[in-house]
Amino acid sequence: MNAGFVRLRLSIFFLMCLSFPIMGQNSTIHPEGKYLTINGSKLWVEIEGSGEPLLLIPGGPGDAHYFHPEFSILASTCQVICFDAFGRGKSDRAKDLKEYSFSRDVEDIEGLRKTLGFETMNLLGHSYGGMVAQAYTLKYPNRVKRLILSNTLFSAEMWQANNDNCNYEIRNQYPEIWDSLMLIRSQGFHSKDKIHYTLYGELPAGLFYFYNAGKAENIIHNTNLDVYYTIAGEDCDFLIGGDITNLDFRTDLKKLKMPMLIMAGRFDRVALPRFSVQFKQYAPKAEFVMFEKSGHQPYVEEPDKYFKILRDFLKKE
Repeated sequence: MNAGFVRLRLSIFFLMCLSFPIMGQNSTIHPEGKYLTINGSKLWVEIEGSGEPLLLIPGGPGDAHYFHPEFSILASTCQVICFDAFGRGKSDRAKDLKEYSFSRDVEDIEGLRKTLGFETMNLLGHSYGGMVAQAYTLKYPNRVKRLILSNTLFSAEMWQANNDNCNYEIRNQYPEIWDSLMLIRSQGFHSKDKIHYTLYGELPAGLFYFYNAGKAENIIHNTNLDVYYTIAGEDCDFLIGGDITNLDFRTDLKKLKMPMLIMAGRFDRVALPRFSVQFKQYAPKAEFVMFEKSGHQPYVEEPDKYFKILRDFLKKE
């Protein structure tokens, strides 16, 4: 298991939702891709299948897309679109870190829609990507036919709770690592400092993200730490900051009229079920599914159930 996966997903995902040193691309065979110029920068896009478009927004912030090979199963019924957002994967990097922002991530979704020529599209956001999806849909509701939110968060408060829970787990299960963290933090080091995130890299991914920890071996994420710390804050594994600080979609979700599907994992310790079930209150018309044998990636741990639900939902009018 690559320890890098653990560290970058720790804060959310999220995160989120949450999310170590940058890892290399895995050996998964991807569809043929191309560059599209979106808002002045080249973004890498991969499209497979035909039918209604389904745009997949990955988490981080800072992750290249990671939906292959699992989501390729949907290519028989819809047009599956994966992309590397600005600063991620094969896409262009910023000349100034200030160019990385949550609002840029949202507007690049609209840029992709226009460039690809879609009047409307189905949108799926996972983890941090679910926050982008919520913001985009609230701003451009007429452009989203169906909205899918998978293992995501609805506010900065929820993200902070994820941080607190992760650190609670570390303190109790890995007290020797926690003591080292407290020592370096007393010396003024923060999340973005290498000595700090290297300690998180010593933790097993199964501690936070999986019902079956063995599934962690199947997950490889490629993350740009510059994007991560710029958007989420320089000490985001303890105190959420940056653009995430003021995000809160709770009071607005009920305004959305399109079909919505919200999915969560019972053993997701970053997008916490204690908060995830509150989506039922804030989006009362949405379909809500809890995956009882999954953590943060139910499409990996319970794929048959996940993709059956997703296929059925994509038929709804």
